[in-house]
Amino acid sequence: MRDLKTALCAEAETIGFVACRICRPDAVPKVAERLTAFIEAGWHGQMGWLAERQHWRGNPAQLWPEAKSIIMLAESYTPEHDPLDILAQPDRGAISVYAQGRDYHDVVKKRLKRLARWLVAETGAQVKVFVDTAPVPEKALGQAAGLGWQGKHTNLVSRDWGNWAFLGAIFTTHDLAPDSPETDHCGSCRSCLDICPTNAFPAPYQLDARRCISYLTIEHRGPIPEDLRKQLGNRIYGCDDCLAVCPWNKFAVAANDLRLLGEGDLRAPALAALAALDDAGFRATFSGSPVKRIGRDRFLRNVLYAIGNSGNPGLMGAAERHLKDPDETVADAARWAVAQLTLN
Repeated sequence: MRDLKTALCAEAETIGFVACRICRPDAVPKVAERLTAFIEAGWHGQMGWLAERQHWRGNPAQLWPEAKSIIMLAESYTPEHDPLDILAQPDRGAISVYAQGRDYHDVVKKRLKRLARWLVAETGAQVKVFVDTAPVPEKALGQAAGLGWQGKHTNLVSRDWGNWAFLGAIFTTHDLAPDSPETDHCGSCRSCLDICPTNAFPAPYQLDARRCISYLTIEHRGPIPEDLRKQLGNRIYGCDDCLAVCPWNKFAVAANDLRLLGEGDLRAPALAALAALDDAGFRATFSGSPVKRIGRDRFLRNVLYAIGNSGNPGLMGAAERHLKDPDETVADAARWAVAQLTLN
């Protein structure tokens, strides 16, 4: 008789996932306590949805009480280039690797649905799929299922595929044997903590999102605090520093779907060209990209900070054209950029 779990993971690999593990919905009892401490410290910043949906994120079993098992899956998006190289090109914008290609929500969710359909056909069980669009603590569940462990940078790390991976979950009413949780293998390494430009880690395994460049450039609305703007450098959407230096990436697995890797245009886009985008141009440039969701104004704010940090007086005109932008945050960023370039 064929072992269903073995067949499931084999099917997951065929579909394109690099890893497949199982845990119970109640396998992360410490998440609620840690999430409460995170929110009470104010480290979630403007991400009010974390507090609003805290009762679900803190206890996955409440999200769908009928679920008996959670299938945790990892999809690699390991870059083909060193994502830190762009930081040495101040007239270019640094976009996080995960956002250079097709929106991972679309790509990964289609794979999850394909695997879920397979499971339904095999067992008749009910299923629900999630990929970063519901209050599911994917990283904690990933560790409970044995995919990897939450490293000192709070992201999931694996000895088999490093830390360049998207996580997805399939909740099911079918009872599958759980895997053993993974243990921590960070040891004394501090690479991810020491490279952070804004010192966003109060301690290992703790993140103050209010200082995290990914949060600041994506989630934060309005002007970014002036004392953090210089540290942004040319990062205009997200930040890969802590991921890029993890030594476990020596075991990184190549991405199975080239759509996740993006094209050259988003690996090193010229700041001058980005600053010239109107709303229609922004939407066209980032169609199908996660970048599109923050909108032209927030994105342009980031671009103007990068221009101010470029030290390139040739970009003065690109900043000055936005001094009277209808969006006050954009106009403020333009004034700051002009002031910074004037100092050089």
